[in-house]
Parts: sequence; structure tokens; C-alpha cells
Amino acid sequence: MSDPASSLAASTEASAAERAYLVTKARILRGDLAGGASLSETTVCQELGLSRTPVHEAFLRLAAEELLTLESRKGAVVRPMSPSEADDVVEMREAVEAAAAARAISIDRGDLARELADQLAIQEDCVTRGDIDGLIDADDAFHTAVIAASRNPIASHFARILHDRAQRLRHQLIRVRPEHLAVTLDDHRELAAAIDAGDADAYRRVLARHVDILRGIL
Repeated sequence: MSDPASSLAASTEASAAERAYLVTKARILRGDLAGGASLSETTVCQELGLSRTPVHEAFLRLAAEELLTLESRKGAVVRPMSPSEADDVVEMREAVEAAAAARAISIDRGDLARELADQLAIQEDCVTRGDIDGLIDADDAFHTAVIAASRNPIASHFARILHDRAQRLRHQLIRVRPEHLAVTLDDHRELAAAIDAGDADAYRRVLARHVDILRGIL
């Protein structure tokens, strides 16, 4: 029989590692920790009130996801996203989503159109309030809904692989071009209208324009 005290300690450490992971990852994706920035385990331990072990585990996990580079002398360094990597992300995201949208339209565009209308209402509220983080999350939810509606698990798998890099690009875009909040909403209205009309070609055209703005922001 396992020792309850040992099990509780292990569970507590695991939750601490998850907290360190989520907090640090969010800071990287938002751009609070810029590419090339050094990050020490000691600093994170002090900021979050955690011991060294869970923070080290979080750093290893972030390194495996290619968000951190662990260097023997410098410690952890936030991995920058190069312009060519950004182009690759945009290219693959566009290809996956355009194909997913075409399939979703052929399956049942009515349910998806209603879901996107709900997402647009959330985005409109975020723009009105100037809620940048909220809009970026709603932006992600909008595109995720389109891919999920395709009922293509391979498309969903690729979208998950691209997700973190896409979020970094979204945050970077709003940082350098805050006026793009309203443009994002307008593009989403056109994308939703294309789904409602069952026009996969129109969706593909608007999507190409929508994601092209992400090129060249790094």
C-alpha cells in the first residue's frame, strides 16, 4: 500500500510544476518574455513561491516544446521565433484551416455558422472593451471551431502542433499593430459569412488575407 503522505507530496509537487509551466508558458506566448531573454529558475521560484524541483521540471517541459533553450552557463533562454519559422507557421495554418473549412461546409455548415456567430459576439465585446488578451483567445477559439467542425482528427492534430507558435504571432501582431484589433474582427465577420453562405473559395481567399498580415512582423 502506498504511503498517503508520499502520494500527497508527489501530487503537490506535480501541481507546482504545472503551475510553473503554465505561468511561464503564458508569459512567453504573450511576449512578456521576449525571444532571447534569459530566465533563471531562481527568479521563477521566488516569483511563484515554489521550490527548485517543480520549476526545473517546468523548464524541461518548455524546452521540449521548443519555447526555451537550456544552456549550461546562461541557464534558460527564451527561444526566438525566426521570420522563416513564422512564414512556415502561417503557411501550414492556412493550408490546414482552408481544407478543414471546405470539409466543414460539406458536413453541416449551419451548426458551425451559429457557433461562429456566438464567437463574433464575444470578439465584439472584447474590441469594445479593448480586451487584447480576450480577443486573442477568442480569435483562437474561432479558428479552432472551424477546424473541429471538419471532424478531421488529423487536421485537429496539426492545429494543436501549430497552436503555441500561432498564439505567439497573434500577440506579437497586436503589440506592434494594436489597430489590428478591429481588422481582425472584420476579417472574422467575412469568414463567418463565407461559412454561412457555404462558399469554401471565399473562405480560402479571406483566410489568405487574414493570416498574411502575420508575415514579416518579426
